[in-house]
Amino acid sequence: MNVVAPGNAALGGKPILLYNDECAVCRHIAIWVRKAAPNRAGETRLIERPIGDDPEALHLLQSDLDIWDAYDTIHLLMPDGSMRLGGEAVAEVLRRLPSTQWLGGLFSLRMFGVRPFQAVLNLLYLVLADLRPLFGCESCGTPSPWIRPLVWVTGRIGALFGKRPASRTSVR
Repeated sequence: MNVVAPGNAALGGKPILLYNDECAVCRHIAIWVRKAAPNRAGETRLIERPIGDDPEALHLLQSDLDIWDAYDTIHLLMPDGSMRLGGEAVAEVLRRLPSTQWLGGLFSLRMFGVRPFQAVLNLLYLVLADLRPLFGCESCGTPSPWIRPLVWVTGRIGALFGKRPASRTSVR
């Protein structure tokens, strides 16, 4: 990976969590991270930043970062310039949050040369990424072929029931 532009050094050398602010799932996760990030002294160990719609701003952080890749998969830009993606990014965020540091250690645990907890987290991230369209995200890309029928069914069910009318109360 390329060396980080001076922008990351100005942020105190903290990792930068890049998330899709147009996706409700990603936005809720980022809000949770923002609330959980400060330690007892009020300092944060990472910075969360929405991707936005400016590819040039992403190139300032890292020159080979593509905006469409960033929309598709969570990215964590490390202070050394490396990039963590998907489940690896989630594990690193959990390692850095004060309330989940204990859990983050599990993802580094090796058994017979394999990191089983990281493998499960990677799989769960892939499933969540595919399920985002069910939660109303249309900006994360095209749903995977296996999820498209579920998107269609949930859309039909939503259209069938539509919005519920406001409850009417009688005034006497």
